[in-house]
Amino acid sequence: MRNLEALDRKSRVLVVDDDMMLRLLMRESLEQAGFQVIEAEDGSKALQCFVETPPEIVLMDVVMPNMDGYAACAALRRLPHGQDTPILMVTGHNDVESVHRAFEVGATDFQAKPINWALLGYRVRYILRASRTYRALKNSEARLAKAQKMARLGHWDWNVSEDRWHFSDGACRILGFPQGDCPPNREAMLKLIHPDDRDHVFQLFAAALRGEEKYEIEYRLVLPDGTPHIVAEQAEVSFNKQAQPEHVEGALQDFTERRQAEAKIQHLAYYDGLTGLPNRRMFSEQVAFALRAARRSKKPLALLFVDIDNFKSINDSLGHGTGDKLLRQVADRLSLSVRTSDLVSRPDKESPAPPVFRFGGDEFTVLLANLQYEQDALLVTRRIRSGLAERFVVGGHDLFATASIGITVYPSDGDDLKTLLRNADSAMHHAKQKGKNTFEFYTESLTRISIERMNMEAKLHRAMEQGELKLFFQPKVETQSGRLAGAEALLRWNSSTLGSVSPARFIPLAEETGLIIPIGEWALREACGQMRAWEAAGLPSVSVAVNVSARQFQHSDLSKSLSDLLKETGLRPQCLELELTESTVMADVQKQNLMLQSLSEMGVRLSIDDFGTGYSSLSQLRCLPLDALKIDQSFVRDLPGDEDSSAITLAIIAMAHGLGLRVVAEGVSTEAQLAFLKEHGCDYVQGYLFSPPVPAPEFVEFFDNPDLGFCRRKRS
Repeated sequence: MRNLEALDRKSRVLVVDDDMMLRLLMRESLEQAGFQVIEAEDGSKALQCFVETPPEIVLMDVVMPNMDGYAACAALRRLPHGQDTPILMVTGHNDVESVHRAFEVGATDFQAKPINWALLGYRVRYILRASRTYRALKNSEARLAKAQKMARLGHWDWNVSEDRWHFSDGACRILGFPQGDCPPNREAMLKLIHPDDRDHVFQLFAAALRGEEKYEIEYRLVLPDGTPHIVAEQAEVSFNKQAQPEHVEGALQDFTERRQAEAKIQHLAYYDGLTGLPNRRMFSEQVAFALRAARRSKKPLALLFVDIDNFKSINDSLGHGTGDKLLRQVADRLSLSVRTSDLVSRPDKESPAPPVFRFGGDEFTVLLANLQYEQDALLVTRRIRSGLAERFVVGGHDLFATASIGITVYPSDGDDLKTLLRNADSAMHHAKQKGKNTFEFYTESLTRISIERMNMEAKLHRAMEQGELKLFFQPKVETQSGRLAGAEALLRWNSSTLGSVSPARFIPLAEETGLIIPIGEWALREACGQMRAWEAAGLPSVSVAVNVSARQFQHSDLSKSLSDLLKETGLRPQCLELELTESTVMADVQKQNLMLQSLSEMGVRLSIDDFGTGYSSLSQLRCLPLDALKIDQSFVRDLPGDEDSSAITLAIIAMAHGLGLRVVAEGVSTEAQLAFLKEHGCDYVQGYLFSPPVPAPEFVEFFDNPDLGFCRRKRS
């Protein structure tokens, strides 16, 4: 109480009366009650005081010159803060008409004259407290309305006995009606409910009215303008003594945006942002569904693991943007290939998601459920391969994207996701090892192969540390003179546990795992160091060719690391020749030419290895800073008897000489081959006719006997 009185003492009262004596008496009475008082002698002055020094209450005489109390009261109500300020009309008229008019113009209360001065302060204090309570309630309602609007919340109530309904403004807004124009009853509201949800809502509401069940439900609305919405509704029923429903209060909340956000989050969690396909998480859940259905139906299902061949080369040569566009097109074709299959036209009801998934990177998986026979998966595989066979047009480039596909089947290859997926991946890798662009069904032998491959990879990681990798050297011979012209450095691996491992086994593995980059750097360093050692020993200077893999060549630091290596070892760049495969150089001629120019300007010699197996054109070769072409041994092997091999070999020699390039034939093993190559102007030869690759100490013998004719006689 004391707090309220203290608050009252701070209150400012505006006294408006043309009678100065009456104003003085009011001031005395109110100030004794603890109020601050300001005065005005007529209505117009009252308006000015109200604007300049806003009061908390106004005591207004009715009869005044210039502007009477009625006009002043009406004018005050139109001011920015005048609507809620209490106004006590002071009048000598006690008739009903005067009182009615006072309330009509906005008076809060009236005080008849003569005034009881002892009670005036209490009267003002009571009006102020009532006004504050009203404003607090009004502010509370405003905050509640704002909170409900922000929360998209509304409420309604139903007087059951009178069948009288009330909907809040928030409820009207949710239901799509203008304020104050909500549906008159529950039946009208029920008509807005989606037809598929209407019966369920009606039954639950009826059960709540019987006291059988709590009313709490989420359902769909179709608003008057046709817009679909999702709402959550709760209601509490009050019962009379006869257990009859008497009153129902309900709350209605618009969940549309929340559900849309949840759906978006769900989509992001389960679908790939690039291709729009279901992702790995969705794949795991759908396989779980499909396996349960397969166990019940006793029907097989199949998993296909699809990996795009040579996708990294496309990414590296044309950029990730082009790679992403290609992946989207691949995803579309995979989906189309599976949709057109009769095998998946009858999907399992428990797993309605599309059967194609992006597993990650350039890997996709396909789930084929409800198969009749295990081999039916082959039909879909053929459709996929056929769909991918046609060219892709991406950013003005004509691209071809083949795939290696691994197939595993439940129940013969496993009965859980982990096993089936592992086996499908193993089958896919085996398909790649067979030359790509093919498919493989999983067999138990693939597990053994996969384990062997992992063991070999682990041992290859340790091979450099344990000194198991060595460089062997094979002499390169001048065809006409038979003298030593140089050597090719070839990698050999003698494992402490596996024995001698063929390069055909470990080089592709090193390429695939990325180990080829550190191994290639080691080989370059070892070759440069060996050449400097030979020079330091006073041996003749020859060039040594070192093979550079595609991954090593595309490595951005190759030019710089090679420059640093030559400076470190002191080797003249002309003594080093880099051999690159035709496919590596031709993957993106413009981009690769920049690297080749950098290496050529350094003084390093450049040659294309295994020439004739790729798709080089004369115009492409002319713009590259090359020194030599090496004829692939597959052509040399059938010389001179095979007409096609002879024609190709002669064409390569003529083309190379026309471009000013030297020609090297590898794999020469017979005198007849040598004679043919010598007759037709091949510049250099190498092969077992002269010597297999040998360790560096044994290669010194060729420096002592530079005419390699003795080697041929010795070997014969």
